[in-house]
Amino acid sequence: MLLEELLTKTCVIGISYFDVQGELMKQNQYAGQVVKVDAEMGISMQLRHSDATVPVADFILPPNLDAWFKAPPGQYRHAPSGVDMENPDYLVTWNVYRTREDTAEGQHEWWEWIPNTERPQVGQSTDKQRE
Repeated sequence: MLLEELLTKTCVIGISYFDVQGELMKQNQYAGQVVKVDAEMGISMQLRHSDATVPVADFILPPNLDAWFKAPPGQYRHAPSGVDMENPDYLVTWNVYRTREDTAEGQHEWWEWIPNTERPQVGQSTDKQRE
């Protein structure tokens, strides 16, 4: 797959943030459409929200395609984040690690983005996993 092939494609994005010690800090989910790609600047997404009153936001992902997987058909909903997308083209997951703890309030924090290269597991209820 080439970066240019992502233009206009839709995706559900999962991002896990970890502190310097590797402990999970938080997880976020987003849904959107690719509006621009650049091998240096990254993959620009226009995020969507299930609540039409929430302003559309832009979000830039690193230009690494290792985290992009074809999404199985279905409805992807995550009420806390406002994700609500039917039949996205891709599922994308990243692990983001804080690399410095000694930054003053309001100063730049250093983060390392690591693509999650394992295909996301979706659409399986707890009952199905037990069978």
